[in-house]
Amino acid sequence: MKHIAVIFCLAAAPLAAEEPGQYGTLNPDELTWQSQIDKAKRGETSMTLCASGYMLTKSGDHAAARTIFEACARDGYTGTMTWMSQLDNNGLGGEYNPDAAAEWDRRAAEAGDPVGRFNYGLDLLRGHGVSQDEALGRRYVDAAAADGLEIAKRLQDAGYDPDEVTPDADNWKYAPLF
Repeated sequence: MKHIAVIFCLAAAPLAAEEPGQYGTLNPDELTWQSQIDKAKRGETSMTLCASGYMLTKSGDHAAARTIFEACARDGYTGTMTWMSQLDNNGLGGEYNPDAAAEWDRRAAEAGDPVGRFNYGLDLLRGHGVSQDEALGRRYVDAAAADGLEIAKRLQDAGYDPDEVTPDADNWKYAPLF
């Protein structure tokens, strides 16, 4: 068996651009949190970018997570809508805002997200961030259960008693974490 050696000759690139930016950004920050935030600010979204918001909020950087979640929610990623609800409902990276939280849940529910349907159903059952409407709340919970969401089925089995799935939630008092 013969082996053929192939030698590639590459033209040497200049060591420095004659004008700044002439050859683009050299060694861009591609895998940093800041690069993810910058992409969201530019309106770029993807499943992996949206998932990075989860890591940011779990690390405690709720303001950065909001930047990513808001861009992703705008582009229809329903999971980020439910995360925005969680942030607004707990005053993380912004003010405590139950009305905004319920609106995020409604948007996710209307987009067909089972968790959004369940959460908005709970909002309506409780009258948290939205006018109380038990009949409509039950319909949203029923839709989530029909989608296979086990916790929605559990709530149905408990006669739609919110204490079954979130005990004492109606008695919690908002207190800022910091």
